Amino acid sequence: MSVVGDLRTLLRFPGFRRLLAVRLLSQLADGIYQVALAAYVVFSPEKETSPAAIASAMAVLLLPYSLLGPFAGVLLDRWRRRQVLLYGNLLRAVLAAGTGALVVGAVPEWLFYLSALSVTAVNRFILAGLSAALPRVVDDARLVMANSLSPTAGTLAATAGGGVAFALRLASPDGGRTSDAWVVLTGALVYLLAGLAALRMGRDLLGPDPGAARVPLRLLTTVATTTRGLVDGLRHLRQRHTAAYALTAMTLMRFCYGALTVMVLMLCRYAWGSDGRVGDAVEAVDVGAGLKLLGLAVAVSGLGYFAAALITPWGVARSGRFGWLTLCAASAAVLEPALGLTFAPVPILLTAFVLGLVTQASKITADTAVQSTVHDAYRGRVFSLYDMLFNVAFVGAAGVASLILPPDGRSAVLVIGVAVVYVAVAALMFHVKRTQAARSAVSAPTPPSPPH
Repeated sequence: MSVVGDLRTLLRFPGFRRLLAVRLLSQLADGIYQVALAAYVVFSPEKETSPAAIASAMAVLLLPYSLLGPFAGVLLDRWRRRQVLLYGNLLRAVLAAGTGALVVGAVPEWLFYLSALSVTAVNRFILAGLSAALPRVVDDARLVMANSLSPTAGTLAATAGGGVAFALRLASPDGGRTSDAWVVLTGALVYLLAGLAALRMGRDLLGPDPGAARVPLRLLTTVATTTRGLVDGLRHLRQRHTAAYALTAMTLMRFCYGALTVMVLMLCRYAWGSDGRVGDAVEAVDVGAGLKLLGLAVAVSGLGYFAAALITPWGVARSGRFGWLTLCAASAAVLEPALGLTFAPVPILLTAFVLGLVTQASKITADTAVQSTVHDAYRGRVFSLYDMLFNVAFVGAAGVASLILPPDGRSAVLVIGVAVVYVAVAALMFHVKRTQAARSAVSAPTPPSPPH
């Protein structure tokens, strides 16, 4: 069946259509908001950005609530997920509007980061809730295709949101704090629309089941219940080897993606300006030119996400989950250094496409592995753990990159190191595939001997 045909089939499920609308609006707003923050932190003319500053910003925005992410998962297995999508997006609209006011007010940076951190905190609930709810709106036979289309469509929506943010900022005559604030407020408006879209679904449509326990409102009891639930979720995941191996591969590939993201940010900020000078001539670099190139890199990476949605169902069907993960990691291991070591715009843009494709293809595969092997009662907790690993890997990669990258972003050591990690992932997934195939052969019944 073609992708278009599968999409038409999925859109016949009313719950899937409505959940997809919430996802698209939520992640469109994410793209607008996050690019607005990146433009303010990295590309403000008055700021002299370094890899360490980028890593610090990522740590402040992602790490604290990534570490608390598993607690959100326990709550998702007890709260109505539709209500989480509704109130979470409405809350993000208010918080994002507050961030816009702080940007234009030129407040201390710690207050700005605190506001952005609040939006990120709510985002942990939204993304984990969207993933945990997907099996409630499609049947098992179409879950792989739903995982290809829905999260990838959300990623494309986030990419489109980034494009909207780039366009709004570049179209602004001053390009300063006021334009950044307007972009942030645009994101707040789209968050509001996402919350209202959740009202089109029934309160109990997305689960959990009505019989699930409700968390008491007392703080100590809630923490104790959450901790016990988290332990249960970890124990459940340990019994699902397919999901555990897929999460391992996705975490390592996310680490690679994060390290290269910091490199591209520094290349766009300093190496690809109008004169490309760094050091004593940092102020001469054309920040606008770098911002345009970053926007192009985001768009090209988005094309890679789209390509992943098209080919992943076919790839998994032909080679299996771990065979497909092996192929993705091996392709990145070959193409990333071949293109990235040039540090030139066109090859790096091609690298962005390749990494967008293999990273998203791996995520689709990992999402499906988790959803198809983890019981619904534990799904929220496992996806919150997934979200934690996803972001901790990204922040860790940024920290490593900050120790390696020079001011202009050109580092052969980083590019080769990332390639080595991809090789390790490919080798691990190939080993897992062979091990599972051997176990299947041993457990298969022996056909009866023909009569003599």
